[in-house]
Amino acid sequence: MLTIEKYAAIDIGSNAIRLLISLVYIEEGKDPIFKKRSLVRVPIRLGADVFLEKKISEENYLRMLDAMKAFDLLIKTHDIDRMRACATSAMREASNGHEIAAKLKEATGIEIEIIDGNDEAAIIASTDLKSLIDTDKTFLYVDVGGGSTEFTLFADGKTVTSRSFKLGTVRLINEAVEDELWQEAEAWVKDVTKPYEKVSLIGSGGNINHIYKNSGKKIGKPLSYFYLGSYYDKIRSMSYEERIVELNMNPDRADVVVPATRIYLSAMKWSGAKNVYVPKIGLSDGIIKSLYNEKVSETVS
Repeated sequence: MLTIEKYAAIDIGSNAIRLLISLVYIEEGKDPIFKKRSLVRVPIRLGADVFLEKKISEENYLRMLDAMKAFDLLIKTHDIDRMRACATSAMREASNGHEIAAKLKEATGIEIEIIDGNDEAAIIASTDLKSLIDTDKTFLYVDVGGGSTEFTLFADGKTVTSRSFKLGTVRLINEAVEDELWQEAEAWVKDVTKPYEKVSLIGSGGNINHIYKNSGKKIGKPLSYFYLGSYYDKIRSMSYEERIVELNMNPDRADVVVPATRIYLSAMKWSGAKNVYVPKIGLSDGIIKSLYNEKVSETVS
């Protein structure tokens, strides 16, 4: 007998806020199937406030409030069984982050969990990567966000280690990243990947998804280090306006895509990876998976 459940995930990032609504097909004796039904993305750049002013502005709070009210209506319309809202770098570093979360809960009823970098990495790592990591290969999973980048090393189908660095695209375009942080990330990646002879990257985040979509690659085929390097040189040579018009980028993508590509290329160089796979998953997908796992645990107990 087939059971269909509806889950919703809200990801409050440094560059954008997303609502993902997914269906979960559950059939006894089979692995659940997760199917994305709707994704709504609102480009509220909280990081521009927080990484410079250390707090969320009143203007961006009001934009968040409108977005969360809209999300609440969509969640009710879809008749969701379970939902979870998580906030990352920008809200956890904002001096008024918890205050904003409390005000939004009072106005919309949506409770926002402000998670730390390790929790973020763990949620992302819980996403369904069986088609890639359930092998004897070694992968460095790199999720680039506006405020931070999460690295997770997989070997022999298992998580070896993970770490979050305040190396995010919104921070970089606002010149809020010290050289020492790049050096620290480089040293960590080199250290954890050193025991492995061959490492490939798994890239996640809106920027790598955009690059992959426009690469013409067939689903499942990786991008090469050479391709990504050529693409980086191309976008760096173009103006912000040219990236919007000639490369069909959204305005809030056209500036952050440059530092994002730099991070992916750096991770490939540090780990010796020649290819990056792009399965188009992220924190919101991990939240959906965690909701399902919680439901299963409750059923068992």
